[in-house]
Amino acid sequence: MKKFLPILLLAFVSLFIFSCDNNDDNHVDSDTVAVMKDATGTFSSANNFQLIMDINIESTDVVLVYKHVGDAWQLIPKLVILPDVAGMPSNRIFQYNFVFDTKKVQIRIDDENFNLTTGLNATETAQYLSNQTFRVVLVPANATGKNSKSAKSAGVDYNDYNAVVKYFNLNDSNVTNTKVN
Repeated sequence: MKKFLPILLLAFVSLFIFSCDNNDDNHVDSDTVAVMKDATGTFSSANNFQLIMDINIESTDVVLVYKHVGDAWQLIPKLVILPDVAGMPSNRIFQYNFVFDTKKVQIRIDDENFNLTTGLNATETAQYLSNQTFRVVLVPANATGKNSKSAKSAGVDYNDYNAVVKYFNLNDSNVTNTKVN
């Protein structure tokens, strides 16, 4: 019994030493949560075909941007290939894209191979440039890292807006909309 007591005491102390280790790779930053905001604006030469939305995130967090298309949300970047129309340039291609930092999201049109100001007819301008709505989803980095829940399980398909809403338990019924230019 005298030899058993020191071993039991050592095991008990070891339990506390290892359970208090702060180097847990699965640590979750509990004050960072996924948030959604809408941004609506018109692309034009006056704003260099870009819309800027103010945000405030940690430098390690991630931004997803979805474009409103009909009754659905489509993840960008998204390539748009316009059909040939009489009187317009041929092979008209552009892409909705975005970049972000901790303070802003810049949604823009990239890689256009024609002049957007003169290379679209009125219907196309209304469809692709005027009053465009984007849903910006701010995602905590711990949700996408190598030790995250999504990496350990089947994960979430970020292309599927509804899967993202479900995975991050977001309420998309009352998202604030900001006019941007």
